[in-house]
Amino acid sequence: MVTSNFEYFAPESFDEAAALLAKHRDAAKILAGGQSLLPVLKLRLAAPEVLIDLSNVPELSGVSSDGDGLTIGAMTTYYDLSQSAEIQKAAPAIIEATSHVADVQVRNRGTIGGSLSHSDPAGDMPAVFLALNGSAVARTRRGTREIASDRWFVDLFATALRPTEIVTQIKIPTASGKSGSAYAKFENPASRYALAGVAASVSIGSDGNVSAARVAVTGVGSKATRAKRTERILIGKEPTASVIRRAADRAAAEIQDDLTEDIHASGEYRSHLAGVMAEQAITSAVERAG
Repeated sequence: MVTSNFEYFAPESFDEAAALLAKHRDAAKILAGGQSLLPVLKLRLAAPEVLIDLSNVPELSGVSSDGDGLTIGAMTTYYDLSQSAEIQKAAPAIIEATSHVADVQVRNRGTIGGSLSHSDPAGDMPAVFLALNGSAVARTRRGTREIASDRWFVDLFATALRPTEIVTQIKIPTASGKSGSAYAKFENPASRYALAGVAASVSIGSDGNVSAARVAVTGVGSKATRAKRTERILIGKEPTASVIRRAADRAAAEIQDDLTEDIHASGEYRSHLAGVMAEQAITSAVERAG
């Protein structure tokens, strides 16, 4: 498997990268970690004329936190995410997701911005991004906009990102009150992609009931999707095992017309797995919130 010919650029600043993308537009592809893009190029499922490698742009990496939440550079690798004490404290679902990504080599090269921009329907990070109510900061040479996770995933391998925009940061807001998050996944043993993965973020009010919940599913449909019926069952109720189980059973309700069917699993099986993983993720998130 050999890629088609392309011109390669390795800019050393965001402004340089943005200028290159503005010049070449649809003929160009952004190269982050390359763990998703390079296989696609080798299979000739994509044949860009230009690759713009962001590896040498230092301002696109790193993790910081303040009273508003976490700010994660788009080029931060899975490994660096897994080693961040700030993320471990504020968003353990991210740690769990990164620990399930492929293998050591991929975790050392793959990036959070690359994963979210690629929008693989079986990727781990998209579900976590949704459950944590994150947003992506997208920049061009002329301006910046912040795109909420609920608007980010459009379709199979498609996002709200415009052709001349580059993702520079991922923002995760601070959850209110007593809160916890978790990610659970049933993976393909060869590729380690999710046959079904569920991320959950839960807040518990002073009365002991769920005051807020966001649950998202990956691997089951054409894109990562909020499990809103699951969330509605949880909110306002004491998170007992029976309530969690009833809510988890509805995890794939929004995806029934879009279930993935392939040689690895039927849509019905994936739907069942989503419920099992949802119960695990929600239970862990509640325990952490408590």
